[in-house]
Amino acid sequence: MKGKRVLVTGGTGFVGRHLLRALLAAGASVTCLTRTTTAALPDGVALVQADLATEDGLDQAIAGQDILIHMAALLFGATWQDYLRANANAAHALANAVNRCATKGESATSVVLVSSLSATGPSAMSPGVTDTTTPAPVSAYGWSKLLAERILGQALGQRLVTLRPPVIYGSGDHGLLPVFRAAAHGFGISPGAFRDFPLSVVHVRDVCRALLRCCGAGAHGVYHINDGTEHTMTDFVQAIGTALGRTVRVARLPLPVLAVTAGITTGFACTLNHALPGTAKYIRPPSWNVDKYREARQAGWLCDATRLQKELDFTPSVSLAQGMDEAVNGYKRAGLLQ
Repeated sequence: MKGKRVLVTGGTGFVGRHLLRALLAAGASVTCLTRTTTAALPDGVALVQADLATEDGLDQAIAGQDILIHMAALLFGATWQDYLRANANAAHALANAVNRCATKGESATSVVLVSSLSATGPSAMSPGVTDTTTPAPVSAYGWSKLLAERILGQALGQRLVTLRPPVIYGSGDHGLLPVFRAAAHGFGISPGAFRDFPLSVVHVRDVCRALLRCCGAGAHGVYHINDGTEHTMTDFVQAIGTALGRTVRVARLPLPVLAVTAGITTGFACTLNHALPGTAKYIRPPSWNVDKYREARQAGWLCDATRLQKELDFTPSVSLAQGMDEAVNGYKRAGLLQ
């Protein structure tokens, strides 16, 4: 990566901030694409202003870059239209800009897309879905990420490398913060009354390491990633408790109860957006909503990372226990956990 010019979208988000630091440490020349010039970035990262919704400034941002890493995405939305507008339309804008730059000989030689296991679909059977599994998303988020993959894949061909992470956790993540706060009070939730909920997870540091490998010359196609161990939701929550030094009781809630709560949060968000449309961009959509329930009601979310390990010589370095210690300490330093 030393000396490579890398443009990152979504660099101001949870994974993005970790990735910017990892790229700098690897010796890359890093530029972060943002909609505003007020984004706080690590020292050494250049900022370029462009808009993925309108394509304004995209050509100038991409021109002269060696690698484009596209991470900007909407993770939580109130409606399926929200996901399509944010995720699929952004991919279309990038594809157009990359192709326009290619006609001038100024385009990035490779594009790395951070997609999601949601684009592949669920699996409760070990070892989980693989890179050759036929995608079968069950949520609007998953479909929007798969559509983004196909839009970019059709435009870029072999230049596109896709990483599909499962649940990503670590310090700085606000999406899972309610789970950590609940564990700090001694309780947690696993979806489904009479079952385990198997899932793959990965620490943000390993995601960044894998993305650096995906930028290499030998990377191609789709890769899944995990931390090397199959877990359950109970394992995940109790690992938080261990890092906090307290016992956590995990309740296996019936799916109908979860469906009702998801419907309430989504309905409230939609009603608020309809009543006060001008405030929609300032109000964060609920992290627990109908779309996340569609994923939670599945039997499990396991994936097989064998191809990533063999082809790109990647071995996960952060165990669940180590990752939870890092995450909890990070939340405490930020004043988000007591």
